[in-house]
Amino acid sequence: MNSDKIKKGIARTPHRALLEATGVSKKNMNRPFIGIASSFSDLIPGHIGMRDLERQIEKGIHSGGGQAFIFGVPAVCDGIAMGHSGMKYSLPSRDLIADCVETVAAAHQLDGLVLLSNCDKITPGMMIAALRLNIPSIIVTAGPMLDGVCKHKKLTWIKGAYEPIGQCRNGMITETELQELEESSCPSAGSCQGLYTANTMACLTEVIGMSMPQCATAAAVSALKRRIAFESGMQIVNLVENNIKPSDIVTKESLRNAIICDLAMGGSTNSFLHILAIANAGGIDITLKDFEELSGKIKQIVKLDPSAAPTMTDLHNAGGINAVLKTLYKKIPELTNTTGVSGYSIEELTQSAWVDTELIHPVETPITQKPGLGILYGNIAPEGSVTKIAGIDESCYEFEGTARTFDSEEDAMTALENDKIKAGDVVVIRYEGPKGGPGMREMLAPTALIVGKGLGTSTALITDGRFSGATRGICIGHICPEAADGGVIALIEDGDKIRIDINNRRLDLLVDDKTLEERRKNLKPFTHKHTSGYLAKYARSVKDASHGAIV
Repeated sequence: MNSDKIKKGIARTPHRALLEATGVSKKNMNRPFIGIASSFSDLIPGHIGMRDLERQIEKGIHSGGGQAFIFGVPAVCDGIAMGHSGMKYSLPSRDLIADCVETVAAAHQLDGLVLLSNCDKITPGMMIAALRLNIPSIIVTAGPMLDGVCKHKKLTWIKGAYEPIGQCRNGMITETELQELEESSCPSAGSCQGLYTANTMACLTEVIGMSMPQCATAAAVSALKRRIAFESGMQIVNLVENNIKPSDIVTKESLRNAIICDLAMGGSTNSFLHILAIANAGGIDITLKDFEELSGKIKQIVKLDPSAAPTMTDLHNAGGINAVLKTLYKKIPELTNTTGVSGYSIEELTQSAWVDTELIHPVETPITQKPGLGILYGNIAPEGSVTKIAGIDESCYEFEGTARTFDSEEDAMTALENDKIKAGDVVVIRYEGPKGGPGMREMLAPTALIVGKGLGTSTALITDGRFSGATRGICIGHICPEAADGGVIALIEDGDKIRIDINNRRLDLLVDDKTLEERRKNLKPFTHKHTSGYLAKYARSVKDASHGAIV
């Protein structure tokens, strides 16, 4: 065992003394040392219930014959960080989390890990760490929040607390009604109810096989989630004893399975960044070409909030991820029969799965003929950009509008709040990429305000930043090269015409090359916005979105 390096032999007497000081008994000194990396926080709804899950995991580890050690890692709530400078820290926190887990596990020579996660950047950060360390690991995602209800109307965080802001400002609802929605939209612990980034990554983690069956959709406050936590603690000891490592689970095949399910479900566009970064950590050859190739073959079979009314609760009741896999398996040749940490293969898991075909449509009768996500190229994005097709009304698949340029999210928000944006505009938010932001902020505030003002099908937004999984509307993000790298998005001027063509996956600035070259000559060199601290270090080392914004 790895832990023999800190507990075996006369030379390790001082080490054992310190371990005994933590309460490890002589008998348990010979057991596998299992770390529980917990992102518990009182700050984040998705994480406030983790103290109970820590106990369940710990019980499982000890019941299985291991010795558990809990340690903490940082966590950022994208919702609370949204719309201000705090969002600059969200994406960079993914790599900080990976570094923290790697540091603690390697410094103490742990034999295995249970990674207790939930929200947007924590889950991929922990999977990156697991692949770097390559010691037996299981991820437990803490589960989605219960649906909100106000006057018999089902609510989610985005539809109960974000989009109503625009409705209130337009006089469609009163401030009292807005407050009622606010107080009802987030009724419990858990990740926000829709297929936003947290739940997208939980679903993909289960598809990849790094979490136990039903983990992604079991509610945070359910007895099932507690049982899954306990079973994960039991199972990690088995993985250690059989030396089953993340590299055995996270493969090119399992990552492509995740991409297929992501496209079929219309998950968050942030998953593109995270799958690319996870692949990089594992030395696996996955690029945007895999997304592009599979996008041409997959049609959307599930549609959840924010693109439709159903939530994660509904997906769980419809059969969960096993039902999605059963629907796709053997119908999509590219989806292969991989095996996860549970020890069961996709074929075994799907044999007895029940499928509610009203929510999870058969492959033969998909919800739409298009995938839930897409990659767009063109002169604005020669190295790619991404969009959530599932969140775009079909009437807007071909859109041409007039550019309104802003060099920060704040400037765009001011224009939106003061009714300076109108139908037919294409809002361009730039210098918000991984380097330019730095940190590639999410643009949920402006997109939600656009929808809330009733402009969701008549106004577009493009950015070198990114979007929340809760975003819907005509929104294109991850534009590469970003403005800070001199991308064409930096050359766009107010009044330019921009064409968005979802059908042909194009994003083009309708300005001739000669004019663009003249503009480039006058483009001022980019200067970093931060000269000290974590963000300065991040900006100097981060790669572009098409490479997963890895550092």
